[in-house]
Amino acid sequence: MKRLHLAAILVGVSFAQSVIAEDHSLHEFQVIPLTDVYYSEGAGAGDIDGDGVVDAVYGPYWFKGPEFRERHKIFKPVAQPREAYANHFFAWVYDFNGDGRNDILTAGFPGTPAYVYENPGPGKLDEFWKRHEVLDSVCNESPQLLNVVGDDRPEFLCTHDGCFGYASIDWSQPLGKWTFHNISERSAPRPFGHGLGAGDINGDGRIDIITKDGWFEQPESQGEAKWPLHEVAFAGPGGAEMYAYDVDGDGDNDVITSLAAHKFGLSWHEQVRDGDKISFREHLIMGSKPGQNRYGLVFSEPHSVNLVDIDGDGLRDIVTGKTYWSHHTKSPMWDSGAVVYWFKLVRGEKGVDWVPQLVAAETGIGRQVTVTDVNGDKLPDIVVGGMKGGHVLLHQKREVTAEEWQRAQPKPQN
Repeated sequence: MKRLHLAAILVGVSFAQSVIAEDHSLHEFQVIPLTDVYYSEGAGAGDIDGDGVVDAVYGPYWFKGPEFRERHKIFKPVAQPREAYANHFFAWVYDFNGDGRNDILTAGFPGTPAYVYENPGPGKLDEFWKRHEVLDSVCNESPQLLNVVGDDRPEFLCTHDGCFGYASIDWSQPLGKWTFHNISERSAPRPFGHGLGAGDINGDGRIDIITKDGWFEQPESQGEAKWPLHEVAFAGPGGAEMYAYDVDGDGDNDVITSLAAHKFGLSWHEQVRDGDKISFREHLIMGSKPGQNRYGLVFSEPHSVNLVDIDGDGLRDIVTGKTYWSHHTKSPMWDSGAVVYWFKLVRGEKGVDWVPQLVAAETGIGRQVTVTDVNGDKLPDIVVGGMKGGHVLLHQKREVTAEEWQRAQPKPQN
C-alpha cells in the first residue's frame, strides 16, 4: 500500500450522535516518518539533549525534535529481520541517575535483559552511550515503567522467572541491579505472555496489578511477598497494556484491555459491586466482525494500547492500532492496512460509546504506543515503531463549520 509521507489524515472529534457539539473541531495527524527501517517494536519520546524540546527514540537512534530529521546514534545500528523479530522492543525516557539528563531504558525480545543507556551529556551525544544491565530478564510483552508502590518515582512492571511482579530501583545506585519483587506463584507464562497493567481496582488507594486472568490486590504491608489474586477472565489469550479507569463515571474503576494481541478484540469490563464483592461485566468495543463494532470497524493485532485524553474533554480515550506483521502471515488479516486509531470515550444517556477515529492508515504500531506532547502545543501526539519503521504522528486541531464537522463523523452501523 502507498506510504503516507507527511500526509495529513483527517479525523473527526466525535460526540454522541444525539449531542450537539459546542466545539466544532477536527483533529488531524501529520505523519512524520523517522525511518522506514525496522529497528524495534516500540518507540519512546523525551528531551534527550536538554534543549527543552521533546525528541523521539526509535531503536538505536534518537531523533531531534521538533522536526525529527536529524538523528544521532545511541548504540550500533543494525537493521532487524522482518521475517523474524527485533532484538529491541521497548524504549522509555527517564532521568534515572538524577544528573538532569534523560537516559533511555530498553527491553528487547522477551526473556532478554533490560538496559539503561546512560546519557553522556552535552558534547558527547554522538558517541555510543554507556549501557547498564539493570534486570537480567524481562518477560511479558507489555512491560511498563510506572508507579506501583505509591512513591514519587517509578517501578518497572513485568514478569520474571514465571512470576508476576515489579522491579524496584535503588535510587542511591539506580544504574546498578534492580530488585524484582515476586507477587505471585510461578503462574506467569515465560518468556512471553500477553496482557499486563496496573491500577487501583478496589478503591483502597493502592495500585493493584492486572493480568488477563484477574487482578492481584496490593496488600497494606509491602513486606507481604504474595498478593491475593482475584480471578477474572479479562482477556482470553491476552492482549496488551491493561488499564483501571472509571469508564462510565460511576465512581469505581473498570478495566480496559485488548483481547488477543495477534488476533482480534478490544473491551472494557464494567466493575459491579455487591457489598464488598467485586465482579465485572464485559462490553465489547470491537471484535472480529464488523457487526461487533457500532461503527462497523474491525482490525486485527491490537498488540499495544494507550489510554490518554486525546481531545481535551477530560475523559481518557483509547489509542491502539494494528501491529502489522506481528506474527507475519500467521495472524488473521495480516495483510490489511497498518492502521492507527483513537477511540473517543463518550458518556451519554444511553450509556458508554467509543467512537473510532482514524489517525494513520499505513504506519501501524508495534508492541508500544507512546503518547505525549512532542511540540509543546498542548495536544497529545503519538510515537510508534514497528515493522513499518518509526513514525511521529503530529496532532493538530482545526476549527470548522458545523456542517463540515458533521460530515466528518463516523456513522453508526448498528
